[in-house]
Amino acid sequence: MADDFSQGVMDNGHIVSGIKFQAEHCRRNDAPVTARIIEAQLALLHGNTMCGQRIATWPGLPLEDAMPLRLAGGFHHLLLSGDDDRLVPVYKAEVTEQPGVDAIVAAVTADHDARLLAWFDGPPQTNEAGRSASFMAGLLWLSDKAGPHFELNELGASAGINTMMERYHYDLGGITVGPVTSPMQIKPEWRGPPPPAADVDIVSICGCDQAPVDLSDPDAALRVKSYVWPENAGRLERMDAAIALAVQKRPDVVQADALDWVMERLSSPQDMGVVRVINHSIVWQYIPEDRRRRISEAIEAKGLEASTDRPLAWMMLETNRQTFKHELSIKYWPGPDTWHVLAEAQAHGAWVQWSGD
Repeated sequence: MADDFSQGVMDNGHIVSGIKFQAEHCRRNDAPVTARIIEAQLALLHGNTMCGQRIATWPGLPLEDAMPLRLAGGFHHLLLSGDDDRLVPVYKAEVTEQPGVDAIVAAVTADHDARLLAWFDGPPQTNEAGRSASFMAGLLWLSDKAGPHFELNELGASAGINTMMERYHYDLGGITVGPVTSPMQIKPEWRGPPPPAADVDIVSICGCDQAPVDLSDPDAALRVKSYVWPENAGRLERMDAAIALAVQKRPDVVQADALDWVMERLSSPQDMGVVRVINHSIVWQYIPEDRRRRISEAIEAKGLEASTDRPLAWMMLETNRQTFKHELSIKYWPGPDTWHVLAEAQAHGAWVQWSGD
């Protein structure tokens, strides 16, 4: 058994490269602590924990499955729950050399092996209110082209944090939108010219997820918070604000497969004068390739039926796998048959580089 496991470790170069890629992605997105936690998972490959074996024998593609981020969420949960504080020096960047981080992570894993193992069972619930800054900027841009009234339909909505975006207040390069008294204040560092000053009226907003999270449940809320990269205090504050808003009024998120739900939403009645928007952020990579293709085909086909009275738009904030950059892209119908790449953004909304069209 041990020999078989050792051979598996030697043969899993794609696991090693996936973990290293994810760590580099974190570094490039201002999360060096999370990068160290993820790199420490390489050391687990050579231990005898159940978590180490699960990593070494991962059946899919570790990057596409966000496997390293699953375990990183488990480590953060141990800290937030108060069940183990040995990672505090790592999270506070008091221990920064990788051998020291590796040793702490290995010790914590050994003592919480079964508990941490369960975190591999599902992908991270990567919800971040800061991403709604890009969505709102996209709607400002789209308003003059398709109309100011919007019906938003979000794929992979997780806990529905971005399906509450109509309740947030935004300052986007000096362009302000939304209720001023909102507990959620979204003000990213704005680079480039501001987005258009336009009217935005979100008349309805809903979402789907394979495993939606109820933020009004304290245990579920803590789990989602555990996926927040811990070195970003602003993200943790936004998470707390989102939880408070969800307790006031739960977001409209249903459990459904993305393809099935898109087909249902595209075929449902659309009010005249309302732009139907299919939107998603940092979720496309988690949808299997064949289902991504079918979703694309369905939206494109429905776009050919769109009219000026009932427009359709597809808006996404997703990772360019070649450049590591997160790009805000919009395509709308009736309109030019092309994608408009309007902005680049930090993964969690800290800044937006607006280029417009």
